[in-house]
Amino acid sequence: MASKPNLELKQRYDRIFRRNPMAANVFLLTAELANDKGRVKITEEELTALFNARFNDPREYAL
Repeated sequence: MASKPNLELKQRYDRIFRRNPMAANVFLLTAELANDKGRVKITEEELTALFNARFNDPREYAL
């Protein structure tokens, strides 16, 4: 079950999405992958593969 994003995450996502939808979706994916300390340990290749699997259209609103 996916966790429900909090208000701060939604606001940041919306602000980034207005300027650059693809960057907002990268932000969302890294937020989903982050551990309790906010760190993401993943290679660029793995991130690309996960991004392509997670988003059908990288510029589509995903929240």
